[in-house]
Amino acid sequence: MPDFKRTLITTALPYANGPVHIGHLAGVYVPADIYARYKRSRGEEVMLVGGSDEHGVPVTIRARKEGCTPQDVVDRYHKLFKESFEGLGISFDIYSRTTSDIHRKFSSDFFRKLCDDGKLEEHYSEQYFDEGTQRFLTDRNIRGECPRCHAKDAYGDQCEVCGASLSPEELINPYNAETGNPLVKKETKNWYLPLNKYQQWLREWILEGHKEWRSNVYGQCKSWLDMDLQPRAMTRDLDWGVPVPVEGAEGKVLYVWFDAPIGYISNTKELCDAQPERYGTWQQWWQNPETRIIHFIGKDNIVFHCLIFPTMMHAHGDYQMPDNVPANEFLNLEGDKISTSRNWAVWLHEYLRDFPGKQDVLRYALTATAPETKDNDFTWSDFQARNNSELAAILGNFVNRAVVLTHKYCDGKVPTPGELQPIDKDALAEIAKIKEALENNLENFHFREALKDAMNIARLGNRYLQETEPWKVAKTDPERVNTILYTALQITANIAVAFEPFTPFAAEKLRKMLSLDKAPAWDALGTEILTPGTQLGQAEILFEKIEDSAIQAQMDRLARIKEENQKNAWKPAPQAEDVDFDTFTRSDIRVGTVLECEKVPKADKLLRFLIDDGMEKRTIVSGIAKYYKPEELVGKQVCFIANLPPRKLKGIVSQGMILSAQSNDGSLVVIGPTAPVAPGSKVS
Repeated sequence: MPDFKRTLITTALPYANGPVHIGHLAGVYVPADIYARYKRSRGEEVMLVGGSDEHGVPVTIRARKEGCTPQDVVDRYHKLFKESFEGLGISFDIYSRTTSDIHRKFSSDFFRKLCDDGKLEEHYSEQYFDEGTQRFLTDRNIRGECPRCHAKDAYGDQCEVCGASLSPEELINPYNAETGNPLVKKETKNWYLPLNKYQQWLREWILEGHKEWRSNVYGQCKSWLDMDLQPRAMTRDLDWGVPVPVEGAEGKVLYVWFDAPIGYISNTKELCDAQPERYGTWQQWWQNPETRIIHFIGKDNIVFHCLIFPTMMHAHGDYQMPDNVPANEFLNLEGDKISTSRNWAVWLHEYLRDFPGKQDVLRYALTATAPETKDNDFTWSDFQARNNSELAAILGNFVNRAVVLTHKYCDGKVPTPGELQPIDKDALAEIAKIKEALENNLENFHFREALKDAMNIARLGNRYLQETEPWKVAKTDPERVNTILYTALQITANIAVAFEPFTPFAAEKLRKMLSLDKAPAWDALGTEILTPGTQLGQAEILFEKIEDSAIQAQMDRLARIKEENQKNAWKPAPQAEDVDFDTFTRSDIRVGTVLECEKVPKADKLLRFLIDDGMEKRTIVSGIAKYYKPEELVGKQVCFIANLPPRKLKGIVSQGMILSAQSNDGSLVVIGPTAPVAPGSKVS
């Protein structure tokens, strides 16, 4: 590996549409922070960059549901993200956002240069369009019947029932997920990044140049590169995002996956502009070959960070490529996939509220079960065991004994040792061996193994005290006790160094007990750090035992969530009693075009329709006002039963019944033909 002067570490930008959960932490933020803290302790020049991803469709959907603006939504979650990360000790040098003025200008200029240099292509395509709302829809806005399992509300990119990856074109009877409106195809122009033109470069850069990458990352890249890459749209027909800065692009914004990774660069610029004396220029972090760039992400972001973003930077021409992308797999919760929509998660802000002062326990447990090579499972019982049996019983127990015994036999001062015996020398020498393994695992992003190495120093300390038994030796050889406790305290100080990347709050508390004014440099690991005569602080409990009641409270919460999810799980209504065929055929179901639609006065649920039924105009009153605005239905074609006897509703004579289907959330969706037909056409 070449020598680098500095290391730039980025973390995937959390999407500002919901809180951070333990899956995000285990996959991205805790390992990134461990690596950054380790590199800083070595005295290296390091920058840890993060920020909130604030554009895209889900933000606008949430805003419309909540009756607020998209900016209101992202402001709320950005604040929550910052507070939560700070609470867990994620040591960002900067945590900014993609709605900042600096980012909007930077990403806009980036796109403009690619466009001016001829690196983007203009393509026309037909996309789904909602004529009622006059909006093009993205994949997640579109729902319809899954062509595989025939679930009725599959998304335009995936069916959550059978797990199939889909495109909107595959859906049967696609509709707007928000309004229920049927969709039409309409031509639109967008700007595309021609990934196919960079396929050979990507193959050489990744498959030949980075065989050291994790197998899951390398394998996914190879799978994509073994297929023919296709141009990918870098703009979208939306109204929330960075406006496309070229003529003829009115009503379009930059694709969220174009502008979001540029946030790494714009956030770096924001920091360097604010503190140039400390961080220098943003160009030295992104355009200087002496900078090593590391992206920490989850496996669902591999394609974007290894193929699309590098292609964007390569096409631009001025940027360095990432040296490594240590993507993690997924973390499950109690044997089930973490799901935001089902509230099946442990949310960081709630954890910090429920377990005050126990930030390091979560950091430790998530590192110990990190999904580095395969999906892994977080359980509350394992969390409790990690704390009680490892942090408290091994690490905390040794530190407490070493400090308490020093106060008891040496007036709380680091004693001056006599001649070290072989057992003393062996214990100190063992730390140097552990350090070598610890460094190797940290440098290669094997954080689970690195944590085991650090804990081995605490295990070594416990074993040393058990074998030397200073409480017994004190009766006959006080000088030997001094040497034993001197050695035990040096092991304790080494623990403070080794655990700083993993459990920074406990490491700080330990340094206070040892009267270390500042954190020792990493190079001190494996050496005798404490000076004889140093007055120690009082012993403090590093890790308290977590009682069963605290864990049971969390299990009860998950049980309530599971029960609620099962209660709310959509199930089709039971089949009605059979009717004979002749009875069914007497129902005259036809298609009509909505000419007029308005709310019925003093009736919250009713809409009055004027329908062109192909022969004349008829009035129908329908109880769907809760689910549609009248103007959304004008011009639409609907199915209705024509031969029902007239019925008065709120003084209006209704001449039929409009057909609608009840979706799994209880809302009603008007049924109509998937393609235009003549008014009056019979449904059979």
